[in-house]
Amino acid sequence: MGDGERTQGALPDGDPADVDTLRLTEAQLLETVLAVSAEITRLEAVRVRLMDAVDSRCRVDVLGHPHAKAWLAAHTMLEPGAAGRIVNLARGLRAQPEVAGKFYGCSISADHAGLILRFCERPPKGMPLSALGPVLDALLTAADGPQARTDLIREGIAKVERIFESDEHPASEDLDRNELHASKTLNGRVSVKGDLDAVTGEMLLTALSKLAAPRPATDGARDERTPGRRRADAFTELLRRYLAAGLNGTEAGERPHISVQVRARDLAYARGTDRSGASGMGGTSGTSGMGGTDRSGGTDRVGDPGGHAFGTGPAGPTFGDRPTSAEDWAAVLAETGVAWAAWMGPLTITAARHLACDAQVSTVILDDHGAPLDVGVTSRTATRKQRRALAVRDGGCAFPGCGAPASWCEGHHIVHWADGGLTDMDNLVLLCGFHHRLIHHDGWEVQIGDDRHPWFIPPPGVDPFREPLPSHNRRAGPAAA
Repeated sequence: MGDGERTQGALPDGDPADVDTLRLTEAQLLETVLAVSAEITRLEAVRVRLMDAVDSRCRVDVLGHPHAKAWLAAHTMLEPGAAGRIVNLARGLRAQPEVAGKFYGCSISADHAGLILRFCERPPKGMPLSALGPVLDALLTAADGPQARTDLIREGIAKVERIFESDEHPASEDLDRNELHASKTLNGRVSVKGDLDAVTGEMLLTALSKLAAPRPATDGARDERTPGRRRADAFTELLRRYLAAGLNGTEAGERPHISVQVRARDLAYARGTDRSGASGMGGTSGTSGMGGTDRSGGTDRVGDPGGHAFGTGPAGPTFGDRPTSAEDWAAVLAETGVAWAAWMGPLTITAARHLACDAQVSTVILDDHGAPLDVGVTSRTATRKQRRALAVRDGGCAFPGCGAPASWCEGHHIVHWADGGLTDMDNLVLLCGFHHRLIHHDGWEVQIGDDRHPWFIPPPGVDPFREPLPSHNRRAGPAAA
């Protein structure tokens, strides 16, 4: 039975409230939602293409408004900002036919297309023009399909910015763009609005994370607060603790604890001098980068005239033939490491060094598969160091499709402690409360694969063939962070 037959009659042309969901089985409900989502994606692409024509051809006297953005906002339920993003996307696609082909073909989302277009408009200053095409192909490949995630595309862009490093900060780390508005409203409240760089955002989200976690009632009832309300309550508590603590500003006199992950080979490569000739980060934090100087004292800035071309090697990026194809660029980006923070994703090496000077940073060393090395094994529950390592390996709840923040998760023993299971990294997986209960009661199984990451085996009712599924971090995050 095809999708049309399964959903026939469930989607009337009139009032959405008339959708007859009771006529659909659970499987048909899921199929219907996916079919509707695909149609929305297609219609969004059609709207952008039409607005491109409106913006190009329709004059003010035809529009009755000063520009296409104002006309769209005035005649639809879109806010002016959302209408502006549609028109800006149409203009950007006009200048980038490769991105336009992917977007109009419904292979990449509007958000991802906009992110790639902004990179094309302001590529790294050191990147030669000849590299833009292959890099663009690699980014479009990363953005293709429903499994694409914004953080992966941002990571790819950060890697390119690192390879062609310049003195200019990327937009995500430009302190001059920071804004924070706190103004009293007429009804006696305070409205807060801000735009912060990645490092400041990482510190803020780290500080709020634990305080904003759901708090069940004493009788076990779920926390009914919305995420926005929980964050507001967490911000109130953060301010209260700040005022109570005095000049040190944090509980117990300790600065916010931030975890930065790094591959062992990237860490080894970074232990030199930085671009200014000063000492690298050494043992104070766990970050790495290509932003240092080479052994001859020259700067590893590939895009500089007369600079080195590059390749990859056992210790990370090395210098050899310049990649020319999308496949070569994909391989280089896969081998190039950048700093990765839990909340804000990829950070430049320079930003990570600044962060290490201003907050407590933990080092978690990873192997080539992205699995943590050198963590203890003996306690009944996961130690603080193991929890930190699990957060890096699993990236939050490891259950496929979840990814709840690590601070909201529990360490699950794959082989239960009572059955002789050890509390070590190869017997632990990070799960949120919901998926922890699911694993214990609904027939799912977990095993650690040859890549030292968890794999999930569904029960026969979900998949009769019980094909193992990779963890959420392996499906949606860096293959080897």
